[in-house]
Amino acid sequence: MVWYEDEVKRLEAERLAYTYNPETIFYGSSSIRMWETLYSDFADFKPANLGFGGSTLAACVWYFDRLLLPLNPKQIVFYAGDNDLGDGRHPEEIFIFFQQMMARVQAAYGDIPFAYISVKPSIVRWNLNESIKYTNKLIAGELEKYPNGQYIDIYNSMLNTEGKPKNELFLNDGLHMSAKGYDLWKPAVLNYLSGVVQV
Repeated sequence: MVWYEDEVKRLEAERLAYTYNPETIFYGSSSIRMWETLYSDFADFKPANLGFGGSTLAACVWYFDRLLLPLNPKQIVFYAGDNDLGDGRHPEEIFIFFQQMMARVQAAYGDIPFAYISVKPSIVRWNLNESIKYTNKLIAGELEKYPNGQYIDIYNSMLNTEGKPKNELFLNDGLHMSAKGYDLWKPAVLNYLSGVVQV
């Protein structure tokens, strides 16, 4: 996990600069980290962006104590699993890491509202599509066990009429999202937060 250390130290430094106590933690991989408008998109919910590039779900579990425990959030929005699949892990392995994540969340915060954004379909990882869908199915089923767990399904909305990822939602690398990709995610997340948060 040492290759994430610089990113984690960056987030630890940013935490010290907050001018408010973050209430909504966005945690996960580069799909969170690269959300450039996140702070303005969710300003009413006092967000903190704890995304770190290239992170796997396993890495998010590993760094949970350092990145989340110092904070006292009211809700968590989480995205990871994409890179685990890209690294060759099987959906069942990712599911185990997700169970570990939920155990950490419960131990630290009890039944805090927790939302998982489904693994996105991407152009460069289209060969993993069946594994992506199975991972999403496993995690969606697991979240049903938690009274405040929510699965945010962005998968289908990112596909075109031919059932393939929409090109305009991605940067040239075919993996990371463009501004239009985040414009698509934003209302889904806002809809979730509006249902659990009194602003």
